[in-house]
Amino acid sequence: MRTRAFTQVDVFTAVAYRGNPLAVVLDAEGIDDASMARFANWTNLSETTFLLPPTLAGAEAGADYRVRIFTPSSELPFAGHPTLGSAHAWLEAGGVPRESGIVVQECGVGLVQIRVDAASARLAFAAPPLLRSGPIDSDELTDIVAALGISPADVVDSNWVDNGPGWAGVLLATADAVLAAEPDFDALGERSIGIVGPRATAAGHPEFEVRGFAGGVGVREDPVTGSLNASLAQWMIGAGHAPTHYLARQGTRLGRDGLVDLDLQGGQVWVGGQTVTCVTGSVLL
Repeated sequence: MRTRAFTQVDVFTAVAYRGNPLAVVLDAEGIDDASMARFANWTNLSETTFLLPPTLAGAEAGADYRVRIFTPSSELPFAGHPTLGSAHAWLEAGGVPRESGIVVQECGVGLVQIRVDAASARLAFAAPPLLRSGPIDSDELTDIVAALGISPADVVDSNWVDNGPGWAGVLLATADAVLAAEPDFDALGERSIGIVGPRATAAGHPEFEVRGFAGGVGVREDPVTGSLNASLAQWMIGAGHAPTHYLARQGTRLGRDGLVDLDLQGGQVWVGGQTVTCVTGSVLL
């Protein structure tokens, strides 16, 4: 064990303690898998990340660093708020990307590009391809709707939107219907479900309300979820349910104020937001 640089950041917010927290170990070389898992379980945050040099293949492909992402109970191949939060921490610690304005992260799903907007302090990652898409069968959807505690009449559409955690997406008629949902977490079990509905806003400023229930990774309700918003955008924009640029708010029922920027450019969905640093120091690992 030795002392390692450590930071805790808040992602998808410009105001500390209103987004989704992330613990980041900045120098994770030599930490074994069991120790990573134990530390992530101890922090008890939705995710903890460990930054490492890229693999040889990753470096040859242009990766700036490699990240391993752990929940309190398992390791994830990819997750959105850990991607932005880790990039923020790496840059703040003095990391310099090979290509100006683009950070390339290596993780379990391969290489992920992250755009750096120095003027706004906003980062945006390229949404990875969906691993599973298509309609949710009627029996499964009936069980999901019942477990979410929502009215079948409020369901506009549904689709598998899995980019790693196993997400299923359910589009509701309004943001109020999203906020009114009272899930039965025992009935949801290990499903990972995202619900989304349009908010009433001024013309030209489309917004949606999102909630994410990640039973598949042991998180009942996630404050702000990058991977879910990425996959919801790929589905909803493609299906005509959302414009090519919109904002998603998440965490309202948890007292948070997460804001995610979704933008389709040249066939690629970009998922952006701000990150603020809340804790810096060291950890013995």
